[in-house]
Amino acid sequence: MDFLSTVVQLLADRGYRVGNVDATVLAERPKLKDHIYAIRKRVATELRVEIDQVSVKAKTGEGLESVGRGEAIAAQAVVLLSLL
Repeated sequence: MDFLSTVVQLLADRGYRVGNVDATVLAERPKLKDHIYAIRKRVATELRVEIDQVSVKAKTGEGLESVGRGEAIAAQAVVLLSLL
């Protein structure tokens, strides 16, 4: 969250703001289904946007590579930036 806060401030200093976020967490465990709303809320707070501007999905690694074997967790995100 410290990283997100720093990035948001750097963006603001350069005249940008976050428009929306689409994030995917890849993990075999823990199961995140029951925590998605709380994750969205926390990320929205850090990014200084409304919760409906943040999408978070959880997927498994389908048994493939380190994520699928439960040895790692990965995350991917696409962010739309807008001018202030």
